[in-house]
Amino acid sequence: MKSGDFSSARVLVTGGAGFIGSALVWDLNRRGCEDIVVCDLLGTSEKWRNLTPLRFTDYVEADALLPRLQNGALGKFDLILHMGACSSTMERDAAYLIRNNYEFTRDLAAWSLANEAHFVYASSAATYGDGSAGMSDEADLDTLRPLNMYGYSKHLFDLHATRDRFLNKIVGLKYFNVFGPNEDHKGDMRSLVCKSFSQVKDEGVIRLFKSYRPDYRDGEQKRDFLYVKDAVAMTLHLAANKKAGGLYNIGSGAARTWLDLANSVFAALGKKPNIKFIEMPEEIRDKYQYFTQADISRLRAAGYRQKITPLEDAVADYVKNYLEPDQRLEPSA
Repeated sequence: MKSGDFSSARVLVTGGAGFIGSALVWDLNRRGCEDIVVCDLLGTSEKWRNLTPLRFTDYVEADALLPRLQNGALGKFDLILHMGACSSTMERDAAYLIRNNYEFTRDLAAWSLANEAHFVYASSAATYGDGSAGMSDEADLDTLRPLNMYGYSKHLFDLHATRDRFLNKIVGLKYFNVFGPNEDHKGDMRSLVCKSFSQVKDEGVIRLFKSYRPDYRDGEQKRDFLYVKDAVAMTLHLAANKKAGGLYNIGSGAARTWLDLANSVFAALGKKPNIKFIEMPEEIRDKYQYFTQADISRLRAAGYRQKITPLEDAVADYVKNYLEPDQRLEPSA
């Protein structure tokens, strides 16, 4: 996998029908890799549509994965990209989150290390909580206080890998606010760009949450927005670097306001901005992040040199080439 050449690699992608997972399969296909096993829980959602343009050799439902790995039925892998998890920040079933986001990751990592498969997994920027302890991927993990159970379930594995002294042998990715094609199955967890696309076309309006802090005006809460194409390029750069180990922030490194994002959607659709501010649900007000910004100096030190797509360009590409024509990521495109 030197210099990002995955053409001879055998890869397992969990969550491979999901948002970032399917985008990883897309980029692997573009790099000449098709010896891929996709694992997911398809259920009744429409995320199966993300798989239709992609090339892979096998599909496994998530509940069958560990038994089939452990009995040798799936054989060996060079690389495991573990993106499969419950990604809902609103999920309140703590036991469900522990099983899916912590225990499954723990067991898959143990198998990977025992079988010499490079293990790259999705952590989350939600582990940073309100950011008061900073958002450095070199921070003392014991100082972090996630604001929701989703963030804590991700944080638990980061802690486990640190305390059992194998974090330096694997790669954990703290994804910030990733958006782009192949996310439309995510319901309330879709990005504002995806949610507002039809709303702007039909009603000409985008609704944003009001601010409940005096130091942020309405719409000026900030997030580190990252286009999914950049996210997968960063992921595969680290996956190809066997010397990379530990936690890495995956973000743009630049915080932008929700107003910036909304105005980019209007610009991409050629419409005049029309933004209305609405009340934030009470149940999330004390868990809301007002500012996120990835420190990506560690990623850059690991050799990632590519320019990050500017927010306005990323939104324009997403809207014009994927949302308007209702297209998935196509390896041949």
